[in-house]
Amino acid sequence: MLPILTILSHQHNVMKKKLNLFLVCGGVCILSFAAKAQGTAYATDTVLPNATLQTCISYALRHYPLVQQALLDERITEHQIRSRLADWYPQVNFNFQYDYYFKLPSFYFNGNVTSNGTNNTSTLGLNATQNIFNRDVLLASRTAGDVRKQARQATATDKIDVVVNVSKAFYDVLLTQQQIDVLADDIRRLERNLKDAYNQYQGGLVDKTDYKRATISLNNSKAEKKTDEEALKAKYALLKQQMGYLGNENIQLVYDSVQMEGTVYLDTLAVVDYNNRIEYQTLMTQKRLELANLQYNKWSYLPTLSAVGAYNFSYLNNQFSKLYSQDYPNSYAGLQLTFPIFQGTRRIQNIRIAELQVQRVDWDIISLKSVINSQYEQALATYKSHLNEYYLLRENLALARDVFNTIELQYRSGIKAYLDLITAETDLRTAQSNYSNALFQVLSSKLDVERALGTINYR
Repeated sequence: MLPILTILSHQHNVMKKKLNLFLVCGGVCILSFAAKAQGTAYATDTVLPNATLQTCISYALRHYPLVQQALLDERITEHQIRSRLADWYPQVNFNFQYDYYFKLPSFYFNGNVTSNGTNNTSTLGLNATQNIFNRDVLLASRTAGDVRKQARQATATDKIDVVVNVSKAFYDVLLTQQQIDVLADDIRRLERNLKDAYNQYQGGLVDKTDYKRATISLNNSKAEKKTDEEALKAKYALLKQQMGYLGNENIQLVYDSVQMEGTVYLDTLAVVDYNNRIEYQTLMTQKRLELANLQYNKWSYLPTLSAVGAYNFSYLNNQFSKLYSQDYPNSYAGLQLTFPIFQGTRRIQNIRIAELQVQRVDWDIISLKSVINSQYEQALATYKSHLNEYYLLRENLALARDVFNTIELQYRSGIKAYLDLITAETDLRTAQSNYSNALFQVLSSKLDVERALGTINYR
């Protein structure tokens, strides 16, 4: 029996060691995975090597300082509301007082003036107050929801601005990048044409005019490309600033040109709904707060009622060393009613001011409606103009490309002069540049229409 127990004990110890080793290894793996995941999450959150428009917007909504400050303002507002609502709870205070009388107070008693009291007096006590009706606390209770909503609406306003600004900066970078690509293609064609013109000049087929014209055109394109490349750096910097970009790495923008062309369309028959505009929602919240403030001033004619209570220990003795040897407790509870009778005309004036503030918000609402209608009409007119220009320039691009291909073949066959080829090359480059510019203009103007309609998604 004993050998069996010895064997079982040995196996138990072995299994225990294996289990401990397994737990240690597992813990190390988990910690390593967590650290790796954390590092990956951090890298993903701060670095955007390949960024689509939506990725840039999402990043900006998480990192742009104004948005983060607005979110902090929401939290501050929440704590302010809770601070004001805390007045509904009992307010308990501890009081301590010590007085030493160099000369005792004098009293008139039975025709004689006499001194009475002790040189040392002290009081320890607790007092409590419970608000039953207080207009300040009642106002905080009734307006808490609207104050929170106002803070959220301020955040929404900043987010909408971020979405629009990042989108336009994104389009501006893409436009400049496409112009650089167009010039790069143009430079490759011009270098090939320059080589052909030089070979023809060396072969005696043409004079040096074609060779020099090709050189001039090539130099102009190179100079323009260099200018756009420097401008691109500044536009990338603006995009990073609008995003609140934290990384030092360059952003590589990713986009689908076919998909982007498909997003230029917009319902031009949409009707403005003021309730969709965050500015209108904010004004309506402000009006509700002003109406609450008006009611608050009307409550100034009502009394303030609270329950009060206290428990105190009094100490009296001529000798300080014996002051706290004997206490004399007292306690009370009761109601405190404060009824304002006459305050000049302050309450009347405050009520009148609150009424005028409500009327002022009403005029703000009327003014905003007019502004929204004007913004929508202007944005829609601009969008329609750019959309029409986009259609025409897209057609021009197809025509210019076809003309260039035809003239290039004719030039190589000796049918067309080199001047015709340069003209076709210039027309093609201009058509490509104009088309790209029209595409991004219509996308930007579409953003303005969506903003006027209040349909921009900022969540």
